[in-house]
Amino acid sequence: MTHPILVTGGAGFIGANFVLDWLAGGGETVINLDKLTYAGNLENLAALKDDARHIFVRGDIGDTVLVEGLLKQHQPRAIVNFAAESHVDRSIHGPEDFIQTNVVGTFHLLEAVRAYWGGLPEAQRVAFRFLHVSTDEVYGSLGPNDPAFTETTPFAPNSPYSASKAASDHLVRAYHHTYGLPVLTTNCSNNYGPYQFPEKLIPLILHNALHGKPLPIYGDGLNVRDWLYVGDHCSAIRVVLASGRVGETYNIGGCNEMANIDVVKTVCTLLDELKPAAQPYASLITYVKDRAGHDRRYAIDARKIENELKWRPSETFETGIRKTVQWYLDNQAWVEHVVSGEYQHWVAENYGER
Repeated sequence: MTHPILVTGGAGFIGANFVLDWLAGGGETVINLDKLTYAGNLENLAALKDDARHIFVRGDIGDTVLVEGLLKQHQPRAIVNFAAESHVDRSIHGPEDFIQTNVVGTFHLLEAVRAYWGGLPEAQRVAFRFLHVSTDEVYGSLGPNDPAFTETTPFAPNSPYSASKAASDHLVRAYHHTYGLPVLTTNCSNNYGPYQFPEKLIPLILHNALHGKPLPIYGDGLNVRDWLYVGDHCSAIRVVLASGRVGETYNIGGCNEMANIDVVKTVCTLLDELKPAAQPYASLITYVKDRAGHDRRYAIDARKIENELKWRPSETFETGIRKTVQWYLDNQAWVEHVVSGEYQHWVAENYGER
């Protein structure tokens, strides 16, 4: 008997890409648990509509009765936890949702999983894995010449979002050390690619540019991030789940440090090539008031996953961003469906006064 995997948050940007990638690669059946908040979108999974290997369940990781029932019914061999509120600006305006989902929700999920795992037959208990997907933002901010984040960099989160993710990372670690739960944690850099909700930088810039709207850049635009193509992130998670050492953390990076303004100019140049307008798209760039507590630089040292598990990203920023821009141009109906609802309130709240 083959056992499925349980993916939480599998209708969001990274989660949906992982589910699609997992099933395209011939992986086991996926039980996909997602609350379908504003950023969870079943259209991301439309390609799996008739695939019996994908079982979607709408629900909250904090709903212990639901989670316990799914574990008992489906007997998953692994859990991959993507479920999280994940946008810094939203956490500044409304931190409570982040505490509820990322901290309290993760706690309830761990409790349910601990009880399930403890009752498994020996062979299944030994093989079981709980993989927790996290962010490089838990490490805080770097100066221009500081070494990149490693897995042993002390946590120093600076936003309600990153603090809530740091708390969830600590809980996962504690459940391994206290109860023996076989956990793995990944901390990734900024993801980009298909199906990303248009509040994040790259899809926001693409959407605004194609509608002739200003392209808002926080502060001086020189905040630096490491950019990771979402397909590479999915392949790294697959490798960590299969071969990662229990109890360990693995940083996943794209080896692409770039300032925000350079990312935006790259997108504009690609749009000039692929969908020319009357004026160069870069003429729409507009600098706006900086985000509160905006971290200056993130950088990932990903040598551990490369040395131990032989994983490296296959996309450069140039190849990944070209694929991404082309995907958004080819999937404008998806974008329009997404931006027609809750997103508009968010844009007004964040950029209306800037």
